[in-house]
Amino acid sequence: MGRVSSEIGIAFVLVLVLSLIVACGGSGDNGTVENGGDVGDDVDIEREDVTITIGNLTDKSGPTANALSIMDMGLQDMVKYFNDENLIPGIELKVIEYDAQYDPSKHIPGYEWLKERGSDVIYSSDPNAIETLKSRVDKDQIVTFASNAQAVLLEKPGYAFTAGTYPVDLYYTFLDWIADNDWDYATNGPAKIGMAGWTTAINVAMTEGMEGYCNEHPDRFEWAGEYLIDMGFNWGHEVEALKDCDYVLPPVGSFVTFVKQYKDIGGRAKFFGADPHAAFFSLISDAQLWVEIDGMLIVRESDYWNEEGELINLAKQLLHENHPDSAQKIMRSGVSYMVTYHHYILLEIIKNAVEAVGPENIDSQAIYEAAQSYSLTIDGVQRFSFTDTKRFGCDNVGIYEANGAEETIFRVDSEWIPMIWVR
Repeated sequence: MGRVSSEIGIAFVLVLVLSLIVACGGSGDNGTVENGGDVGDDVDIEREDVTITIGNLTDKSGPTANALSIMDMGLQDMVKYFNDENLIPGIELKVIEYDAQYDPSKHIPGYEWLKERGSDVIYSSDPNAIETLKSRVDKDQIVTFASNAQAVLLEKPGYAFTAGTYPVDLYYTFLDWIADNDWDYATNGPAKIGMAGWTTAINVAMTEGMEGYCNEHPDRFEWAGEYLIDMGFNWGHEVEALKDCDYVLPPVGSFVTFVKQYKDIGGRAKFFGADPHAAFFSLISDAQLWVEIDGMLIVRESDYWNEEGELINLAKQLLHENHPDSAQKIMRSGVSYMVTYHHYILLEIIKNAVEAVGPENIDSQAIYEAAQSYSLTIDGVQRFSFTDTKRFGCDNVGIYEANGAEETIFRVDSEWIPMIWVR
């Protein structure tokens, strides 16, 4: 698997000389360019490596900028690692970025900006961008990796991939685990469950997965409903409606505000969520709300900071090597940096493509072919895979629980839970 070493909140030897950092942009241009390591004119080399450019459509100044900035940091660090360790001989990786400001109207202009500047692969940490871009990347035949999954990936398999999970499958699987392991429905009857959030495609998919499970298993859960609003931070009506639930899925983008308002009115539910919630732990800490989320269940795609494993150890290594002064703060902030798992998968796919066709023949089509046959086994368990029809990479998940006293999360099930494919 290659060489691997032992909320709105936060976020790799051949040494090459960085001789040029280009700042692109002007009036109305949100693009920035950052290099993964350009070759300076004064470097004596026998041949010039082929450059593969990764165009990152991200949010650097919008409502998710704090979390996505850490994800962007992880991408830069993983690219540096692959370059420094020469893990793809004959290839120099480079990252360029476009600030789409979490604004759907900027997804297409941002994609075009990145494409015009030579992006061979598109990566998007903006969680909603793939919904807009799927038809375009298929037409242009540019491999695009999304940090989050959208229903559009269920359409005819094309050039858009995610190492993540489809929310319908994820939350269906999660409720199945909760019913079997956390709620005694045989004694207590069905648990009352509901959610709140912003009106986004991801939240609609979450609702579909949970409501579907409740309808199929009325002896286990009673669906209290979904309460979705346009982007905002006042949850007065929603917390009242969900006050008497047994389980509540809080909104991601307004996690802290919702938790505070819910607990202020005496809401009794146990919270549950996923990695996007865990990306905002720094704000939970700042607001001193760890006690309020104590016992919150979180379904995750990767190991956590307090565990050992091949890729989590690599993530910790890169974080401490590249950001020694802020490493502890970033780790305490949650999971944003752990998207390096996704970055590793993307770069491994590029590596496999180069090995198949050679550096001089590498193109998006070769990367596309390599992606469709990729799988990743970590610590003896196949954790991610793609096929010619499968575009959601994550094959199994871990279950964690928030510990209010220690202000962190711990694994509560030692096994990796296989995904239940609903579709």
